[in-house]
Amino acid sequence: MAEFTLHDLQCFDAVVRTGGFQPAAAMLYRSHPAVFAAVAKLERQLGLVLLDRSGYRVRPTEAGLSFHRRALSLLREMDGLRVHAAQLAMGEESEIHVVIGDLCPRPQVLGMLGRFFAQLPGTRLHLHFEAVGGPWERLFDDEADLILHWVDKGDARVEWVDLCKVSFIPVVAPGFLPQRIEQPITPDQMQALTQCVMRDSARHSPQQNYSLIEGAPQCLVADQGMKKEIILQGLGWGHLPRFLIEEELQDGRLHSIAGRHLPGRTDELVVARRRDRPHGPIANRLWDHIQQEAPALRRVLEAPKSAEEVSGQPASEKRDG
Repeated sequence: MAEFTLHDLQCFDAVVRTGGFQPAAAMLYRSHPAVFAAVAKLERQLGLVLLDRSGYRVRPTEAGLSFHRRALSLLREMDGLRVHAAQLAMGEESEIHVVIGDLCPRPQVLGMLGRFFAQLPGTRLHLHFEAVGGPWERLFDDEADLILHWVDKGDARVEWVDLCKVSFIPVVAPGFLPQRIEQPITPDQMQALTQCVMRDSARHSPQQNYSLIEGAPQCLVADQGMKKEIILQGLGWGHLPRFLIEEELQDGRLHSIAGRHLPGRTDELVVARRRDRPHGPIANRLWDHIQQEAPALRRVLEAPKSAEEVSGQPASEKRDG
């Protein structure tokens, strides 16, 4: 049996993925005859019929499915080898781009980055602050080496390391709620009140909203700090990360209105980067550094909640007119 080539395997994989020779050729930027010939040669070399060509769409035979499963592991290894070779060919980067999302506890994250880059005076850190879908968009626009935010963990293009869980609590300032609103608070009762909402910094992706009361007046802000100040001043209400408002909840400057109808939410803060692109030695060292720091960050931010926070109703909460 003659040896088949990586090109033959790539053509066969593309046909299986796309269901036809023409779309496979377009995906590989090759001609239709070249892809057809490569798959036919592979079948002759193996002595197997890998594809059923009798229907409108080309489908793998039973033997083709089995062979394709084994071929995929080899193709993935080859892709990984190419990325590794590209990383070896890189020198130390002169600059690194990191995107910090609106979930991040900034003092802890900036301290973590500061400790790392203090040892690398030859590498310049470019920090970008984005909200909602902005970090994700920058990552896939190749404008970030890594992001600290949430990610779609089902996306095969990314790899991530869990950092911590971030709880968001719906809060108001004392006296913000009208007397007519009674417990348990419902979204309908909040519809007439101004909701402070984070502005999605994504530039060309569909805008995303979380915990939004449809039809309510909105106050759009660019960061959690401004959002917190607006809520403290009684100009609106909204969801804020628990790590940002611990003191205000304890001393009564903010009241939780969490309940079964407004339960709040919990997001997963991760550090993420592209799996499908090479990373230089500094970016890899930063990745390892953040993984090492992750347990300490988790301990700080996931401290046990007080009984009042668990119930969603602080003992100090009063209703002012």
